[in-house]
Amino acid sequence: MTQTHSAPRSAETVAHHRPAFHLRPPRGYINDPNGPIEVGRDVHLYFQFRPTLDLDVPVEWGHATSSDYVRWTLHRPAMAPLPGGPDRDGCWSGNTVRDGDRIRAFYSGRIDGRPYQSVLTAVSDDGGNSFGPPRQSIPDPLPSEQAIMFRDPFVWREHQAWWMAVGAGYTDRGASIALYRSTDLQDWTAEGALAELPRSHAAGEDTGAAWECPQVLTLDGRRIAVVSSWSPEGGPNQVLSFDVDTPANPHRVDHGTNFYAASALRDSRFGPLLFGWLTEGRDSPGWTDGWAGVISLPRVVWLGADSSLRSAPVPTVDSLRTGSGSAADGARTTPHCEIEVPRGSGRVVVHFDDQERLEIELDEAANTLAINRGQAGLDPHAHDGWMQATDAFDRTSERPAARVFLDGSVVEVFTSAGRVLSTRHYPTTPPPWRIEAPPNARHWTLAR
Repeated sequence: MTQTHSAPRSAETVAHHRPAFHLRPPRGYINDPNGPIEVGRDVHLYFQFRPTLDLDVPVEWGHATSSDYVRWTLHRPAMAPLPGGPDRDGCWSGNTVRDGDRIRAFYSGRIDGRPYQSVLTAVSDDGGNSFGPPRQSIPDPLPSEQAIMFRDPFVWREHQAWWMAVGAGYTDRGASIALYRSTDLQDWTAEGALAELPRSHAAGEDTGAAWECPQVLTLDGRRIAVVSSWSPEGGPNQVLSFDVDTPANPHRVDHGTNFYAASALRDSRFGPLLFGWLTEGRDSPGWTDGWAGVISLPRVVWLGADSSLRSAPVPTVDSLRTGSGSAADGARTTPHCEIEVPRGSGRVVVHFDDQERLEIELDEAANTLAINRGQAGLDPHAHDGWMQATDAFDRTSERPAARVFLDGSVVEVFTSAGRVLSTRHYPTTPPPWRIEAPPNARHWTLAR
C-alpha cells in the first residue's frame, strides 16, 4: 500500500464498509461457500464460518436460504465439529446432493496434526437445516502416493452413476482431481485422475501445485472443471477453469484480485451457477470491526468462444434496484448501488473525497476493462493495485458494456462479454459519494 496515513478507525468510520446485499453474517469470519442446493422454492447455501475472527476456532458450516438468490435469511449453523469425531477440528469444504428424501453432504473433516483432511459424509433429514454425525467415505491417501494435499469433495450424478471429484496435488504428478464412482453414495471405487497438470504458467497464471475446491459443470455437452490453484509456499492463488476431456488449458475465472474457492450449483432455475468467497483485500490488523469475508453474487455461467468460463449476475439482482437515475457527472450515491454503462468506451470514477477514488476504465478499441484502486483509500491496511480483463466486450450482446456493483467494501464488475472482476476497497470517507461517468450511464440504489 503506497499511502502511509489514515483516518482514525472506529465503528462509525467503517460502517460503510459492510455489505448490504452480499451474503455474510453480522460478525465472525467466513470463507468458502459450500453445497448450494435447491430444495422446493428455496436455495440453501452453506459456507465456512467461525463466529469470531480467531482463526484457531474450528470451522462450522454456516447456513442461509433464499427464495430469489439475492435476499438471504441466516440460520444457525447446519453442521459443527463432532467432539472426538473425524471432523473434531473443523468441518471444511464440500457440497450437497439429494439422496432420496434426504440431503447428503460430502466434506473435508479436519483433525489437527494429520497430513490430510478426510473425506466425510453426513445426512440431513430435515430438509438441509442440520446434518447428523459423519462417517468417512473414501480412504486417505497412502504415504506411497506422495500426496501434498487431498481435500474438498464435489459429488454429482451423471450417466446413471454418482461421481466424486477430490482436490489433490502430488509430489511427482502436480495438481490433480482424483475421481471416484458409486452407485449408491455409500461405496466408492477409485477411477484414477479426472485431470492432472504439472505446475506451470498458463496465460500468465500459476496453475498451482495442487487444486482445491474442484467443481465439475456440464456446459455445451462438455465437462468443465473449476479449480482453485494452491501451493504450499504461497497458499491460495486463482480460480481456473478448463475442459477435462482435452489437454488442460486453464483460463482464469475472475480477473479481479479477491475471488476464490468457487462453489457450483450444476442445475438451478437459472442454469449452472457459481458462488465464490470474496477475500478481504486488507491485512488482518485492519479487521477491527468484528467481521471478515463475504460471499459473491451468484453468477450464471457459460462458455465463451475460447472455452473460458463467462459470467453474469443472477437476473433477480435487478429486483434490488430502487431510485433509478442518470449516473452522469455529479450524481450522488450510497455504498450500495449499481452503475450501468450501456455501450462504448468510458470512465467510471467513484469519488469518495478529493483524495480517495475508485477508477474503472472501459476501452472499446482495446477491448479491455480495468479497475484501479491505487487511490481507493487511505487505510494503510487496505490493498491497492490495478487489474484488467481482456476480450471484455461483445457488441452483439444485449448485455450492457459494464455493470458495476458496489456493496460497502465489495466491488464486482461484469462486462458484456461475460468477464468479471471482483475486488475490495476501503475508503475512509463516509458517503454520500460522487459518480463521474459517461452521459448515458445509469445508476440505481440497491436495497434488500
